Amino acid sequence: MQFAGFTLRNNLFVAPMAGVTDRSFRQLCKRMGAGLAVSEMVSANSLLHGSAKTRRRADHATEPGPVSVQIVGADPVMLVEAARHNVERGAQIIDINMGCPAKKVCNVMAGSALMRDETLVGRILDAVVRAVPETPVTLKIRTGWNRANKNALAVARIAENCGIRAIAIHGRTRADQYMGRAEYDTIAEVKTRIGIPVIANGDIDSPEKARFVLDRTGADGLMIGRAAQGRPWIFREIEHFLASGELLPAPFVSEIHQICRAHLDALYTFYGMETGVKIARKHIGWYTRGLAGSAAFRHAMNQLANHDAQSAAVDDFFSRLAKTGDRLRYRETGEVDIPRELAA
Repeated sequence: MQFAGFTLRNNLFVAPMAGVTDRSFRQLCKRMGAGLAVSEMVSANSLLHGSAKTRRRADHATEPGPVSVQIVGADPVMLVEAARHNVERGAQIIDINMGCPAKKVCNVMAGSALMRDETLVGRILDAVVRAVPETPVTLKIRTGWNRANKNALAVARIAENCGIRAIAIHGRTRADQYMGRAEYDTIAEVKTRIGIPVIANGDIDSPEKARFVLDRTGADGLMIGRAAQGRPWIFREIEHFLASGELLPAPFVSEIHQICRAHLDALYTFYGMETGVKIARKHIGWYTRGLAGSAAFRHAMNQLANHDAQSAAVDDFFSRLAKTGDRLRYRETGEVDIPRELAA
């Protein structure tokens, strides 16, 4: 896929997720089939550029390009500074967050709260695009502020006029948070009315759902977030299904054991042992959810305080799981969540 001047492996994108899409996770998802992985959002507040958390979020050492860094804020001057700061440190694409629904972001009129002020949206986008003329700028939004005020099309038109190179749209409003089902009609409408690439996001959790969303919206690509937590191989599953129409068999337990352990080792190295163990707990929880015996395992694992014990517990869990069968078997069926009224 050609995207913002780069040739990508495919049209599958890893959604930026705070506390999740660090360097380790981005690299893993790319190895497992993602075409592009966007960083965690980095605050535009210049006072935070030197913090350890911000440095980690903007750490792209050894990461294969293109490197896409997402910035978040509400002040055009600060966002300009943030864009330049990250480009100087290796960002090849700047992504602007106008989609985050979190209260701590929206309470300072950043993230999806910006969609309430289309004039400010235009000022921000124009300023950032002009500030980094050699670097493509992309945008992430929602369908609107609430269901009575869906203005994704208006914002998308502003973005295109300002020189934004692509736009990702989550199929919920800010007020929806992550509740209910994502809707795709708004994304489809935007796709027919603007000329820049549109990336569809929201509830894409299987190869079949990926095909459905592409067909429903006509989008140029798909952005996958929560469904990749503990299941980064979803990208190769979708890639294969879109190319062949065939579903890959469930992965071998031994392979997922190796993927999980390698991910843990990367987290320990990236964050240091103490913080790495804490960060690893949620990833281990995601890797094991839905598998036999996982609830008791997670409860015991969360009490472990060092990386050796944590790694040994993971080894023991997957070793016992392998005795029940070669391939992963989830208790939940993972049926495709396609609304009946849309599937007709």
